Amino acid sequence: MKNRRVTETIGLSFLDAIFCGFGAIILLFVLSEGGLPQAIEQDTEELQKTVLKLQESLQKIRGQTHVLNRHLVSAKTQIADEKQNVARLQGDLSDVQGEYAAARALAARQNKLAGKLASARQSLTAEMRRLQQASPGLRKTTSSIGGIPVDSEYIIFIIDTSGSMRNYAWPLVRKKMAETLDIYPHVKGIQVMNDMGSYMFKQYAGKWIPDTPARRKAILKQLRNWSAFSNSSPVEGIEKAIRTFYSADKKISLYVFGDEFSGGSIDQVAKTIDRINKPNASGKRRVRIHAVGFPVVYAESRGSTETGVRFATLMRILTERNDGAFIALHSHK
Repeated sequence: MKNRRVTETIGLSFLDAIFCGFGAIILLFVLSEGGLPQAIEQDTEELQKTVLKLQESLQKIRGQTHVLNRHLVSAKTQIADEKQNVARLQGDLSDVQGEYAAARALAARQNKLAGKLASARQSLTAEMRRLQQASPGLRKTTSSIGGIPVDSEYIIFIIDTSGSMRNYAWPLVRKKMAETLDIYPHVKGIQVMNDMGSYMFKQYAGKWIPDTPARRKAILKQLRNWSAFSNSSPVEGIEKAIRTFYSADKKISLYVFGDEFSGGSIDQVAKTIDRINKPNASGKRRVRIHAVGFPVVYAESRGSTETGVRFATLMRILTERNDGAFIALHSHK
């Protein structure tokens, strides 16, 4: 009986433990099922919020896309307008290039004719010198040689010392310098400057060089190796010479030797010279401006000859307005 009671007690205890465990499992299941709807509801709200944010972002992107499309259409329209402008400008450029080519051809013909005229004038000059030697009194009866007035008492030389002149025309420059001095047997003063206004002899800066046989030889000797900075534009030298030496009681001739004008407005230069080189009571300018053009850019240039054309144009205007003469040489050697 005792063993039977022990066995029943053990069996009941085992069943109690089993049922308690089973009850605990059921309780956990009930508790977990009770929290599931709340979790689902929370997830649903989060998803709805995410959807709303994505919809807002989509609306913003659509608005930005609309703006960008308008800009794109505007840009395409602007590009089309610019293409039309480019086409029109290309047409204008073709017209200008045609006019420029025609102008260059005309300038070349004019310079050729001017060269022939210069050659004739030089021959006349040589003949006049020969006649002067034969007839010493001839100088007193004439005021010009070869078309160049020689009634001045003071002479100034403005010489282009740029590389093109130094490399290709310098022997001829020295020759023309000597010939010009020869047609003035005696003057009251001489001055030599380069196209930038630099003096050949710094000790005579702003002063007249005395005219003596020894000083003339010194000028020609110094010219042989004279090299000063140049910008291939005679304007600075011309203006400086007139502003420095202009005098109402002096007759001055200014000789410009050059081949190029690389400066700005020709009209502005002419107006400036008109203002500083005032006429006397009879309407004549106190400083005559003569010029000798050396055709270096035409003979040696491999590119544009525009600066040579501009030099010839400027010098023709200045010499005409200032009672001088322009001689265009037909060769630079």
